[in-house]
Amino acid sequence: MRSLLAVLTVLAVIVAIWYLAAIQMNAKWTRDQAARAGVELSFSEVVADTMQQERPVLPAPHQVAKELWATTVEKKVTSKRSLVFHGWITLSSTVVGFLIGTCAGILLAVGIVHSRAMDMSVMPWAIASQTIPILAIAPMIIVVLNSVGIQGLLPKAFISAYLSFFPVVVGMVKGLRAPDAMQLDLMKTYSASRTEVFWKLRLPSSMPYFFASMKVAIAAALVGAIVAELPAGAIRGLGARMLTGSYYGQTIQIWSALFMAALLAACLVGLVGVAQKVTLKKMGMAR
Repeated sequence: MRSLLAVLTVLAVIVAIWYLAAIQMNAKWTRDQAARAGVELSFSEVVADTMQQERPVLPAPHQVAKELWATTVEKKVTSKRSLVFHGWITLSSTVVGFLIGTCAGILLAVGIVHSRAMDMSVMPWAIASQTIPILAIAPMIIVVLNSVGIQGLLPKAFISAYLSFFPVVVGMVKGLRAPDAMQLDLMKTYSASRTEVFWKLRLPSSMPYFFASMKVAIAAALVGAIVAELPAGAIRGLGARMLTGSYYGQTIQIWSALFMAALLAACLVGLVGVAQKVTLKKMGMAR
């Protein structure tokens, strides 16, 4: 109960700050319009107008909530104006990219842990790859794949995989190296092969690190899918929805798409958390 009260208090403070910021940022347009009309507005009239502008600089929370309701509940999921429809488009490339990135991350981590050459060559490359801004590399990936005839979902999935593989690599390398020297020496006394050490000691030890990295990776994959929709000129997906909103100055549309993306990310991270609890419980590692 105390935790719930604390969460609600923090949320209330955030919403209050949001409302104050909306009044501050939208008031200039209201005053300019009043000055042009030769009308003098009271403070309450300024506040009331900032809460209902059609194209505000910063939409008020109730405007975003109203737009979310209208584009999720009141629209058919097949409608091109439905955020459920656009969210599904983004989700599909996110999941495919996440699976590709996770598999690539696991394979690279296993190679890095067992091969000194890969450790010295691949790991620095993996780190360096994340220093390149995704906004710079995404158009190049789209153009290169388009030139070889790969279009549609896969280019966006590859960009998602590009962002999601790195957390998995780092987490799995850390986890596979988690067993200490005493545990490894004990396996040697049992004449365990490298394969047995991997399956019976290294892999179980890596599971907590693996799921922690997956939570980061799934969120990064969603960001990659949204960013990939921008240079691809997509007309469907949350990224395309944000881009369309920026073209026509529809800030409420942009913010509602942002909140939809945030809700989607929260659900995906929650699913990974559930998988973590179930897996660790079955392995006898649940706390």
